[in-house]
Amino acid sequence: MVMENTKNDVHKAAQQGFEKEAQAYARGRPDYPAALSAWLAQALGLGPGREVADVGAGTGKFTALLATTGATVVGVEPVDAMRAKIDALQLPTVRAMAGTAQAIPLSAATLDAVVCAQAFHWFATRDALDEFHRVLRPGGKLGLVWNVRDESVDWVAELTSIITPYEGDAPRFYKGDWRKPFPHPGFSPLVETRLTHEHVGPPQQVIVDRFMSISFIAALPDAERAAVRAQIEALIERHPALRGQDTVRFPYTTLACHCERL
Repeated sequence: MVMENTKNDVHKAAQQGFEKEAQAYARGRPDYPAALSAWLAQALGLGPGREVADVGAGTGKFTALLATTGATVVGVEPVDAMRAKIDALQLPTVRAMAGTAQAIPLSAATLDAVVCAQAFHWFATRDALDEFHRVLRPGGKLGLVWNVRDESVDWVAELTSIITPYEGDAPRFYKGDWRKPFPHPGFSPLVETRLTHEHVGPPQQVIVDRFMSISFIAALPDAERAAVRAQIEALIERHPALRGQDTVRFPYTTLACHCERL
């Protein structure tokens, strides 16, 4: 996950929040549904002999999944604390590089795919798509992936209501601004796939760590962050679906979009 609001400027909420909470991010973010592996192979054509960049790679959760395809993977991430987590994975087919979506440190037409997981809403601009077009080979694929909270569940919606007042100008997936750069003359129309997913684990991990690692929450002053944490922990204590549970099942829909470089 990574982000910038101009060509050379990482958004303040991302830079500060992800530097402060890289560890919580690594603990609390969900993985991806097993069915996504087939999507990577079929929709994006990933496999041995292919080269793919994970742009906005964060701590490497999606980077590691890309590596399981057998492809050679570059994790592009501007936040030092996040990029260090990718290096710590020590995966032989993965290398991490400092860079942004609008300045990828690779030569033109060198990649078979570019993928952004939990990230594209941070840098959804024509400039970013132009840069993806530059580094992709003709016929290369662009993949955009998000784990989207299922807010039809009441306690999930309540968690969102706790954090939303603090979002400021931070880009958010739910606002839909990530769609604005499309259609793009260098890419085919987006094709969308939706998969049901759950993040299963202790509430401290899948709720508290997850929400405290959100960029604009992690970037808050300590007193405000503590107040947010207290509201989240109070919800866990009082809601009948969460109270006293050692394990919770956090519901998501995984949205996977892809298109082809023309």
